[in-house]
This record gives sequence, C-alpha cells and structure tokens, in this order.
Amino acid sequence: MVKSAALVLSLALSILLSELLARLLLNPADFLSAGVERDSVLGIAVAPNTSGFDDWGFRNKKVPSVAEVVAIGDSHTYGNTAAMEEAWPAVVARQTGLNVYNLGLGGYGPNQYYHLLTTKGVTLHPRWVVCGLYMGDDFENAFLMTYGLEHWSYLRQGRWENVDANIWGPPEPPVWGSALRNWLSEHSMVYRLILHGPLFATVKEVVRFKEVTENSDPYTTALIVEEQNIREAFRPIGIAERLDERSDPVREGMRITFYLLKEMDRVCKLEGCRFLVVIIPTKETVFSEYLEKNPQLHLHDALMRVIANERSVKGSLIDFLASAGITYLDTLPMLKQAIGERLYAQTTRDMHPSKNGYRVIGEAVSQYINSAK
Repeated sequence: MVKSAALVLSLALSILLSELLARLLLNPADFLSAGVERDSVLGIAVAPNTSGFDDWGFRNKKVPSVAEVVAIGDSHTYGNTAAMEEAWPAVVARQTGLNVYNLGLGGYGPNQYYHLLTTKGVTLHPRWVVCGLYMGDDFENAFLMTYGLEHWSYLRQGRWENVDANIWGPPEPPVWGSALRNWLSEHSMVYRLILHGPLFATVKEVVRFKEVTENSDPYTTALIVEEQNIREAFRPIGIAERLDERSDPVREGMRITFYLLKEMDRVCKLEGCRFLVVIIPTKETVFSEYLEKNPQLHLHDALMRVIANERSVKGSLIDFLASAGITYLDTLPMLKQAIGERLYAQTTRDMHPSKNGYRVIGEAVSQYINSAK
C-alpha cells in the first residue's frame, strides 16, 4: 500500500513538474484550446485570464499602448495550426520592423472585424489596419451574425428568422469522455503535447490519409502529386455552398460584408491610417490547376464548384473594392508560386495553412507595406 501510494505521488509530481516546465518554456496559447464565453456582439470571446492571451483576450504577448499595424481577421489571421510567432501578422512584424498587434480569432467575420476596429483597433493609433478576408466563410459569417445576434439587426434588409449565430458549437453530439478531454485540452500542456504532439499526430494522419485516398470519407478527398511535393486533403462540400451566389443568404452576406468593409475604410480615413484588405483564398483555389487536371478525384464535382464559385465571388469582391477605392492585396498568386512548400497543415481535418503558408501570406503583406513606406 505504501509503495503504491509513493508511486502515485511520484507520478503526480512528475506530471505537475512537466506541466510547469512546459508552461515556462512554451506559450500556452500555441497548444491549449482557448476557454471562451458568450458575447452578445462578437458571438464568443476568449474568457478572461485564459493562459497565453493578453488582457483583451487575443494571442499577443501584451496589449501595447501603440501599434503601427493592427491585423484583424479570423482563424487565418489568428494562425490556427501554427505558433503565435508563425502567424502572418508576426511575420509582418519581423519583415517590416513595425509593431504589429493581432486582433484575429477563429470564427470571426466582417461584423467582428468592424466592431474590433472601432472599439479596440483605433485606440492603438495604427498607421495600418490590415484586414484578412478569408474567402471560405466570411460572407456566411456576416449573414449569420447579422441575422443571429440582435446587436447587428440594424444591418438587416431581409426577413430571415431563427438564424443560429453559434458557429462555434460542436458539429456532432458529445460522446462519452468528451467533457474530460475538452477540459484537459484547455488546461493541460502535457495532455496536448502527448495527444496532439507531432509523433501521435503523424501516426494518426497516416491512417486518416489512407482512408481518404481510398474514398471512404464522404466529406474529404486528397490530392497526391509526389513529384511536386503535394500531399493535401480537401473538405470542399461546405465551402462550395458558402460561396454559391445563387443562394440568397450568400448574396446577403456579401452585401453586408461590402458595407462593413466600406465603413472600416471610412473609419481608417477619419483616424488617419491606411486600410488594406488582404484576400486569403481557399485551399481548393490555391491547388485549382492540379485539381482541375484530375477529374478522377473523389468529390471532384464539389471541388470544381468551390473553384468556380470562388472565382465568381472574388470577381464581385474586387469590383466592389476597386469602385469604392479600397486598397486590397490578393495573396493567391504568391501562394500558387510556393505550392510545393507544404503550405497547409498535413491533416485531413484541419484545412488551415501551416507555418509555411502563413509565411507566404506574411511576406506578401510585408512587401506591400514596405513598398508603400
């Protein structure tokens, strides 16, 4: 009994010391799932005092008194699948020498971008406000926030009712043990490093990629071109729907987005700073040339719908930006040029860029800012 108790105590102390060491050496925000709370304006916000986040609830070391560049966006600006220092706003900071503050968070869209600019961004007196507009879901987000949260009702022009703005809810019913796993994901660095670390993740994804290449996943497909160093998974069905201009909610989301971008540009002009819209494409469009040449791929019709729909929607977006005199940067050409550099997370579930993809986006933004100095 004494030996068993000593063993348990020793194991507990080892885990505790490992946890403390991991928190000292690593940024918890790069590994732990963020605790969130409901917000009547933003939908959700990071819970106060969440480890690794600043006083405003964003993934920065601290809230500065002044930031020369304020980056606003969703998970593609936050830097999902990458460390804080690998997200594209951090790349911009290193390559321009400017102080950059990142106001990006997963699930946010044009409504949140506008709100964060007017309530937080302008208080940092930036020279630049850079808005990362992700083509894959920002129009849908604008529709859902506007018709799902009462705060945004003044933007409504349609008559949609019972719209659910909670895009952060779990996609599937909870299974046994999920509550414990979720708690550990939010609070234990050791748990995250072991269960979601590179070794276990690599083994897990080898199995998943095998399933995907065998066409056994109804929602996921894969493109493998070994000679071009391409091994990528795609989940195109939902994205195709979110970019379909034949859909009334999509068109309404585009209208709302365009209005809010124009308002953000107006606010920036009043504050004496420059506004730049950075267009971030979907993964499918980045690999469009390869996908179009492989009609035998599983879910090929859905892939083609994403590509066609995005081209149409982006054309409308660029026409609007040009007519409104809003400066924009399309990162698609730069991403296509770097296509063999494993630009996206090597997983069949998460379609976000890898640190390489964020680096390319950051380099594109940096070149634009440096050329405009």
